Amino acid sequence: MKKLLVLALLALGGLLIWRKVQADRAELDLWTEATGSEN
Repeated sequence: MKKLLVLALLALGGLLIWRKVQADRAELDLWTEATGSEN
């Protein structure tokens, strides 16, 4: 039972980290588009 709980917590942590990375990447893309140099 403990192994299942630990596995569930690791999966939840991984999901939260993944969502944070995706949000940061999307924000960076918007920032780059808004402030991009026009070459």
